[in-house]
Amino acid sequence: MWTEKENALYQKFEFADFSAAFAFMTRVALLAEKMDHHPRWTNVYNTVEVWLNTHDAGDVVTEKDRKLASQIDKIV
Repeated sequence: MWTEKENALYQKFEFADFSAAFAFMTRVALLAEKMDHHPRWTNVYNTVEVWLNTHDAGDVVTEKDRKLASQIDKIV
C-alpha cells in the first residue's frame, strides 16, 4: 500500500529472491521510461523501496505520481 510521507508516495515491496526483485525493477523501468517519469528507489536482495514525486513541480506528489503508482500496482 502506498503511503504519502515527506512529499513522496512510498511503498516497500518484498519478493521471493533477488531475481524476482530485479525482474520487477526491470518492468517498472520500462513503464517509467514510457511515462517519462522516473522513480527514486533502492534494492537490497529481495526488497525494493520506491519513492515517487515530481521534480518539475517542486518535489511534491502530483497526479503523475499517482498514475505511476497505480501502474506499478498492476505489475506486482
